[in-house]
Amino acid sequence: MKNKSSKRALASIVLSFESIVIFFATLAAFGLKSANPQLGLPAVEQIWAIGLGVALLAIVTPALLRHPVGYWFGWAVQAILLVSGFWLWGMFIIGAILVGMWIWALIAGGTIDKARVNYNKMMGEQIDGNAGTDQA
Repeated sequence: MKNKSSKRALASIVLSFESIVIFFATLAAFGLKSANPQLGLPAVEQIWAIGLGVALLAIVTPALLRHPVGYWFGWAVQAILLVSGFWLWGMFIIGAILVGMWIWALIAGGTIDKARVNYNKMMGEQIDGNAGTDQA
């Protein structure tokens, strides 16, 4: 039986959650731009293109996590989240929280995966060791 990667599963969960947050941040930017066109926000079309493009990247990236390049795309999403704080100051705070979740997912998931490998190795040795003692 092939074990699934906990690192990949946790990273996918974080990216999926981030796609929802990115969509709502896009709605907030659109609302602010509509309420006050003098703000330093990009044009409405650019807000939607950037926001939906990044949300789509966050949705597609979990499929790429079976390859190392997928994690680079994940880091790109994290960087975009933090940079978006220059237009919506609240995204500095939200982005920092989400980047923390991303880092936690990578560290905790990697730790779980290593522990699973060690456990399976240990259990395999115990099963093999017990097999020889039954011969009497």
